[in-house]
Amino acid sequence: MRQLLEIEDLRVEFAGKGPAFAAVSDVSLKLDRGRTLGLVGESGSGKTVTSLAIMRLIPSPPGRIAAGRIWFQDRNLVPLTEKELVGLRGNEISMIFQAPMTSLNPVFTTGDQEAEVYRIHLKLGRHEAFERAVAMLEKVGIPDPARRAREYPHQMSGGMRQRVLIAIALA
Repeated sequence: MRQLLEIEDLRVEFAGKGPAFAAVSDVSLKLDRGRTLGLVGESGSGKTVTSLAIMRLIPSPPGRIAAGRIWFQDRNLVPLTEKELVGLRGNEISMIFQAPMTSLNPVFTTGDQEAEVYRIHLKLGRHEAFERAVAMLEKVGIPDPARRAREYPHQMSGGMRQRVLIAIALA
């Protein structure tokens, strides 16, 4: 059995007016179950592009995975269709984005955004999904989670919005 996550010779390119630009080139890494891996580098070094490639969230066009394999639980994610990825993302693999204000939808409450995960992946009704969302907000340390779940992202501090994203990822 492979590691939880294994990337082999990943290359991500972005097309412009000229030749394609390689934002990530020859990236390989392995992550065992129960371990933590940090991607460290200066701004523009490819940390975010690598993470987006793992989740298969590279905007196409202009970007594309030009080469390499991304193994997650013995499954190569690169050739999967968007339909195949929907059941995987948020259910087996998720990502916590760095900028919570741009990652959360400003027109929906934080509880509704988290409850959507439970509705999609666990097929729960609105009420039960919302109750699970409130319970997860409590687990990540949001004070008064029932009230906070009914608030919009702009009504929370940056730290609380980050905890909401963590709750969504854990959901």
